[in-house]
Amino acid sequence: MKTTFLMIILLLGSFALKAQMDTIYTNQEKIVGTIREVGADDVKFVYQNEDLVNSIFKNTIQKIVYKSGRIQTFAPVTSLKTVRSADDWENVSVTQLESETKGLFKLGEVSSKAKGTTELANQERVKQRALRKLKIETAMLGGNLVYTINQRSQGNIMGTKYTSGQSTETSFTGIAYSNSLPDYNKFMSKIGDRKDFIVWSLTKLWSSGSDMSYVQEEKAIIIEKVYQEGGSIMVNASSKLAKQPTFRVTYFDDEYFTLMYRDKSTLYNLYIYWEN
Repeated sequence: MKTTFLMIILLLGSFALKAQMDTIYTNQEKIVGTIREVGADDVKFVYQNEDLVNSIFKNTIQKIVYKSGRIQTFAPVTSLKTVRSADDWENVSVTQLESETKGLFKLGEVSSKAKGTTELANQERVKQRALRKLKIETAMLGGNLVYTINQRSQGNIMGTKYTSGQSTETSFTGIAYSNSLPDYNKFMSKIGDRKDFIVWSLTKLWSSGSDMSYVQEEKAIIIEKVYQEGGSIMVNASSKLAKQPTFRVTYFDDEYFTLMYRDKSTLYNLYIYWEN
């Protein structure tokens, strides 16, 4: 009886203490502490029972619930949508402002190129084809924002009696980002001790290709190890569909999960149902 009473007192004390703290809700976690400053780009705070001042980019904050009860919401600079697979490439946002990437997770470099088929090709259409491929590559990496570092465009050059013509061409280089990464603990809870799965579909994107391609596959894959690296969920697995053993989890829900890997100039997504 005394033990139960003591536990109740401790719980009430804990709730009372939290009520005296501010709470930051981010894309990944909930942080309890004391807000020191809300700046132009970041929020400075200290954790409970600590003096060290920490900072977090406002880009990653959804809201702050102050100990007074006041709620401050934060609209991201870029409204980022959910990307589940390569098919969601249209949900990828494009920015030329590095400031919009602050606080986001960097996934890797991306690039694309598109060229007209004739000297009369429409330059804007060629540009949109290159941009589409850039978005597809970003989506396959698990990103929902691409920061374009460089864009190079060349118009049509008509040929003459002495020189050959050239069709319009556009190329992009950039960096793929995401505002959230798959949760490692939730993934581990979902996968448990299971090792054997079936890949039901495969998406490929060649660096020199104009579009992604689909392959309907039902091949076995054996998960040998799952670990965390730099915030990402990494998987060591063996399958006849891949020449190398290391993959990264780009997305998962209650229905399926996606593994990504790059082999030289080709990017792959493997889609795997939890239930075979």
